[in-house]
Amino acid sequence: MDVQLKNIAVEKVATSKINEVDFDNLSFGSVFSDHMLECTYKNGAWEAPKVVPYQPITLDPSSKIFHYGQSIFEGMKAYKDTEGGVWLFRPSDNQKRLNISAKRMAIPELPEEYFMEGLSTLLQVDKDWIPTQAGSSLYIRPFIFASGKGFHASPADEYKFIIATAPSGAYFSGKVKVLIEEKYSRSANGGVGFAKAGGNYAGQFYPTQLAVKKGYQQVIWTDDNTHEYIEEAGAMNIFVRIKDTLITGPTSDRILDGITRKSILDIAADEGIKAEVRKISVAEVVEAAKSGDLKEMFGAGTAAVISPIAGFGFQGIDYDLPELENSYAMLLKKRITDIQYNRAEDKFGWRHKVL
Repeated sequence: MDVQLKNIAVEKVATSKINEVDFDNLSFGSVFSDHMLECTYKNGAWEAPKVVPYQPITLDPSSKIFHYGQSIFEGMKAYKDTEGGVWLFRPSDNQKRLNISAKRMAIPELPEEYFMEGLSTLLQVDKDWIPTQAGSSLYIRPFIFASGKGFHASPADEYKFIIATAPSGAYFSGKVKVLIEEKYSRSANGGVGFAKAGGNYAGQFYPTQLAVKKGYQQVIWTDDNTHEYIEEAGAMNIFVRIKDTLITGPTSDRILDGITRKSILDIAADEGIKAEVRKISVAEVVEAAKSGDLKEMFGAGTAAVISPIAGFGFQGIDYDLPELENSYAMLLKKRITDIQYNRAEDKFGWRHKVL
């Protein structure tokens, strides 16, 4: 049945599969909702988006996504409060960053209203898929890829924009032990590290597998030139607490401008926590670990919000971090999630009501 919500056409599934889902036992990003948003770029313009049943994508073998990797994405969540209200967290930042990534990857930028209204319509259609269990949310994956055909090494002439969603349980990473990388780089000056391009993540997999074989769960990426400065933790921004100062590296060509990262810096200022945005050398972190001044390290990103690091390895030596009762990580995570789930005042104006 075709219906109309706002200005977005909606084609609903004949039968929902929601009753087949165990919402009390959801893993992250492996169960998918009934519908998705789809939009096509062709003949020099983005066509009107529409909500359609979640379904496979059919592509020609010569589609340029397979050959030249024009692909970008975002990561977001929708939250449901105790009254059934549906909320997004800083969605306009995701929309703007998607277009920053698009521009860098020679992909046509998407009209803002296609993203915002399309996402709002999709969430209205699939509102029952937003879990209410503690810590759960609806993970949202907007992405654009080159669907145009041809083996010529040039930007495609057709693209697909899709938003797919996945109800996901609380993201628990446990005690994460990381390895400071000394050989491989996540990105380089003048490259695409600041964009959420699919290839950035593909390039991380092999070094991460090597670290896992050594007994670590993740890699701390260092700068591409000297490997003297830490930059990111796996697929997340990284924060280091030395004594009572919270430090994170500046954004650059190599480092993603994380939305959680920006939120942490604002909340730290609101809490009176001293924070610095500057380069952090590996030598400084190692020395702080040896002296006992290194109190915390954690990754920051959409999936886990904050993922505490229990220890790190460097040049064959492991360093353990203390277990703190009142950590900055837990304080900051609580402040962010209380805003996301509409449990606390949002003095920053980050919360966006959908329903």
